[in-house]
Parts: sequence; structure tokens; C-alpha cells
Amino acid sequence: MAIVKLKKITFCGMLPDKRQILEQVQAFGGLHLIPLTDPPDQEFGVPKNTEGVLEALKYLNACGNKRHQIRDSTRFDLEKVTEEVLAIKSKVREYTDTYDTLLKRIEEVEPWGDFHLPATEHLAGHRLWFYIVPKRMMKKLEGCDWIWQTVYQNNLYCYVVVVAESEPPESSMPVARTHTGSVPLSTLKSQLSQVELTLEDLQAERESLTRWITLMTVHFSEALDLADLTKAQTITHDEAGVFALQGWLPEAQVDKFRRFADNQGLALLVEDPSPEDNPPTLLDNPRQLAGGEDIVNFYQTPNYYGWDPSVVVFFSFSVFFAMILSDAGYAAVFGFILLFKWRRLGQSLKGRRLRVLAANTVVISLVWGVISGGYFGYSPPEERLVSALKIIDINDFDGMMRLSIAVGVGHIALANAIRAYRRYPSLTALASGGWLLAVVGGFCFWLSEAIDSVLLRQMGIILPSVGGVLLLLFSSERGLKRWNDLLWRLLDGSKSLIGITQLFGDVLSYMRLFALGLASASLALTFNQLAMQVYHALPGPGLLFSILILIVGHVLNLMLCLMSGLVHGLRLNFIEFYNWSVSDEGYPFKAFSKKGVR
Repeated sequence: MAIVKLKKITFCGMLPDKRQILEQVQAFGGLHLIPLTDPPDQEFGVPKNTEGVLEALKYLNACGNKRHQIRDSTRFDLEKVTEEVLAIKSKVREYTDTYDTLLKRIEEVEPWGDFHLPATEHLAGHRLWFYIVPKRMMKKLEGCDWIWQTVYQNNLYCYVVVVAESEPPESSMPVARTHTGSVPLSTLKSQLSQVELTLEDLQAERESLTRWITLMTVHFSEALDLADLTKAQTITHDEAGVFALQGWLPEAQVDKFRRFADNQGLALLVEDPSPEDNPPTLLDNPRQLAGGEDIVNFYQTPNYYGWDPSVVVFFSFSVFFAMILSDAGYAAVFGFILLFKWRRLGQSLKGRRLRVLAANTVVISLVWGVISGGYFGYSPPEERLVSALKIIDINDFDGMMRLSIAVGVGHIALANAIRAYRRYPSLTALASGGWLLAVVGGFCFWLSEAIDSVLLRQMGIILPSVGGVLLLLFSSERGLKRWNDLLWRLLDGSKSLIGITQLFGDVLSYMRLFALGLASASLALTFNQLAMQVYHALPGPGLLFSILILIVGHVLNLMLCLMSGLVHGLRLNFIEFYNWSVSDEGYPFKAFSKKGVR
């Protein structure tokens, strides 16, 4: 876990060579440009419909059957192809809605048969009103004054037609009226068939346009590259026939750009970041742990002068998700889903990072589920081998509460330990050490009340006391130049002690791990018991109903666990952990480089 060290480099060259130099710098990549002048407030050659091009590419790439790719761009027009693709997408959406509407109308009209409604004058001003009445409610029509007739019936319903000048009041009929419409069933089916043919033709057109995917990608990427190049030309400093280009560069690439400057006859200045500089943040983690970078950057990019929490978040998120899930069966389901998506996730760099993070989460969840003895809410009998692996009882409220608090104490203690290390050799590092002692000592004192330990009670008194002294003396960054500076430092220290309430609240936040894990296990057990009760209460059909209850119940519980694990697993890292370890926010490193297809 590291933030890449950067160097500030400055090129100086002749103004006529500026575009050529920038093109080569863009081809090299790896340089984050620093504006030396304010760029004009305008777009620089970016395609007019950038979002449309991206939408069209996404739509074509989602097509199952793709045509052979055309490489000759002689007849290619990016804007025209984009318009055609988006028009087809819009028509497909429109005809799909029509298809669904017709399908619903046919389903409603089909029981009545294929008929044409007679004109009103043929019925002496009367009309036909249609009702689908459950058989058990047909008795309500026996004393009805309306003229009605059952035209069709099945095991459950009677299809009743009422002849009247106006619609009968709802109170006089057992059910609400069915809207059959005036279009005959045969016409609806004919319209449905025509819509199906149109959708097939549109799909064929979509497949035909997939032959342009490569050229669309290349031309779009070239347009974006040109826009970046044009913008880069506006942020250099030009004076007296000379231009200056400045940017941030990873330390490992300095030699490559130094050779480039020598070959091009450019003056080059390489500097370390000064305290006044605010360099961008470039994270560099092992490939197996890089998924933590995506989680960290999703919330807040750490400051260049700070530290990279990616690895800590990578593992702590997996642990928190596992504790919230608390079921080996559910973890296995997520594992099978991950295996099914594994190859597809491997098609992009971000996808490969995500699948490693997901695999780590699944493995930890499986282990936690086994040691907590949960398998779709079912606990195996003690004589089974898997029961010997059960170490934790999720229904032990006191034990799980202590474990959740211990996890929170460890997480926040780690945050303060890291902050103390980052502050060293400043004396304020001792203040972070004071918070560490306070949170550990407070936990020891609380735990001593539960297990009646004299040693823990003593630690629970000594550690917070020492921590309080450290906070009182070393929380301030004021220098000691005069005698009253000591009083101001003590006042700053006293103000910092107010944070004890926040520390207490942050530790208690980790109890959500226990609460959500218990809720997940309780829901799974409830669905199992409900299915068993239905199975015994209804011999025969009870088996089908119990299976449906199990499937629907556990799928619902899985979705709730997934949302809870994601939301609260991230929240405990981004709110509680970041509060004690990551302070300043940075901005991401963006390399000036070519995009898309090489």
C-alpha cells in the first residue's frame, strides 16, 4: 500500500516544435499536466454528441451477434452511424412497449373470444359491459335487475356480459368492470405479429451496424486524443519563441523522459514537490489487492502527503461483509455467482480487480459462516462433522456484542496507530497514541465488568489515564516560545478531550455488525420454520408451497444481506475508520495519454 512518489518536471523548447513535442509526450503517457496558464473556457474538438457515441457503442456491444468488422474508414461517418444506432434503439424501445401492451390486451381479451362490438344503434342505445366474476361471488348477481349473461366459465371464474345503456354502478356489481376495448382479438393478434416482424427487422439492422464498432471506437478515441492535445497546447507558458511544459511524473519514469528531452534538444528541470505544492495522488498496490483502490477512490482520494488505506479497506470490508452475512450457504451462493461472472469480469482491468476483491470477500464469508454454524439458517446436529467447526454462536447476544465491539476497538486503534506513525517525529503523534490507549483501555474496563478480571480492570484505568495525559499535553501544534503558550496548549488539549464522546459513538457503531448478522440469521431461520409448518399443515400441496416459501424467502434475505453488507461494510470504513486515520482529501492522477484502441 503506497502512494507513488512524484517529481515535478518542466520542459522548455522552441515554440514551433510545441505540437510535435506534445504529441510525443501524449504517446508516452504517464505525465499529469500542470496548467501554467488558464485554459480558455471552451470544448477542444470533443465530439458533439459524446454521450450519444458512448450510448451507441454500449448498445452495439451488447448485441449478441456481431458482424465482421470493417477496417476501411473511407465511407465511415461517426455522427451518421451514431444517429442511426440511437434511432434504432429508440424504435426498439417504442415497439417493445407496444408489444408488451398488445400482449397484455390479448391476455385480457382472449377468454372472451374473437368478436366485434355491435354499434350502439343496433342495440337500441344499449352497450355491452364485461365482468370476470369469481364463481363464489355469482350469487350476488341472482337478485340483480340488470340484463346479464354468462358467456364462458372455467374452474374459477364466470365471464359475464351485462346489457345496459350506461355502466352499472360499482356497488351493484360484485367486481369492477373489465376493459376489453373495441379492437377484436384477431386484429390484436395481427398487430402483435406485425410488431414482432418489425422488431426482428430492427434487430437485423442493429446487427448490421455492429460492423462499425471498431471504427467508432477508433475515431471516438482519436477525437478525444485530439481534444486533449489541443487543450494541452493552451496550458503551456509561451514567451519569446519558447514554450514551457510542466507536469507531475512518477519517480520511476524520470529517466525515460530525461532521455526523451536529450533526444529532442529540450531543457529539462526535475524538482521534488515543495510544501506549497499540491500534487495529485497515484495509488500503487499489488495486483491482488488493487481492488481496494477502487473502493477508496469511490469515496475519497487520499491526499498526496497522506497515506493509502486501500489494503486496510480491502480486508476490513471483506470481514465486515462476512459478519453481516453470517451464513456459509449464502456465501456459497455468492461464490457460484462469482464463478459464473468470473470470465466476463476479466475483460477489463477494473473487472479483474473487482473479482479478486469479491473472491476474497466470499472466502472470508465462507470461513465465518462455517465457524458460526449457519447454512441457509439451518444449524446441523451436534453429531455432524461440520458442527465441530462451529466456534461462534450467533445467538449468544453477550458474546457477539463483545466480539463486535472488539472488532470496532481494533479497527479504530489501528487507525490511530497509523496516524501516530504518519505524524512521527512530531509530538502530535503522541496525541494519536493517547486515543489508541483510550479506546483500548476503555474496552478493557468494559470487558472486566463482564468477566470479572482484576488485570483488565487495572488496564482499563491506567491506559485511559495515560492516554488522557498525552491528549492534554500533545494535541496542540503550538510552539513553546513564551510561558503562556503552555496554557494555550493545555487549553487545546482540553478541547480535544471532548472527542471522547465521538470515540465512544464510533466504537458503538460497530454493533451493527452483530445486529445485522443476527437479523440475517433470524430471517433465514424464520423462513425455514414457516416452510416446515406449511409442509406439515398441507399434506401434498404443502411441499410445493414450502419450496416456494424457501426460494422466495431466502432470495429476499440474500438481497437484504447484500445491500446491508455493501452499505454498512463501506460505511464503517469511510466514516468511522477514515475519521481517525484519513484527514485531507486529494485529487486523482490523470495521465496525459492516448486513449482507446492502440
